[in-house]
Formats: sequence, C-alpha cells, structure tokens
Amino acid sequence: MLGAAIVTVTGNREALIENYKGILEYTTESIVLQGKNCKICFEGKELSIDYYTNEDMKISGMIDAVRYF
Repeated sequence: MLGAAIVTVTGNREALIENYKGILEYTTESIVLQGKNCKICFEGKELSIDYYTNEDMKISGMIDAVRYF
C-alpha cells in the first residue's frame, strides 16, 4: 500500500519505522507514532528513539508489544 508505514522489528530490542507522519507520545514506556491510516504504539521498558528523520526512525529498548489502532 503506497505510503503505508513499514515497521521492521528485530527481536525485542529494536524497531525501524519508515513512512511515519509524526510522534504523538514519547515516554520510556510508550512511543506512539502517527501513520498514514493508523497510529502505531510501541510498549515496553527503557524505550528511546535513537534517531529520526522525515522518512525513518529507530526505536530501541525492551519492546513488549507493537499495537496498531
């Protein structure tokens, strides 16, 4: 689907996200991103955004769940 967010999770320690629209919430236990058609929520412990650009981002920490709503 053109423009949809692409989420690549490696184990439970890092996630790479492409084509996101913006950051809605950012804490060490929850990171919520706006995608084109939905919101993407990463839940866990010691979460951090290692880097982000207009096109992609890397999240690291202990990722327990990825939810789309």
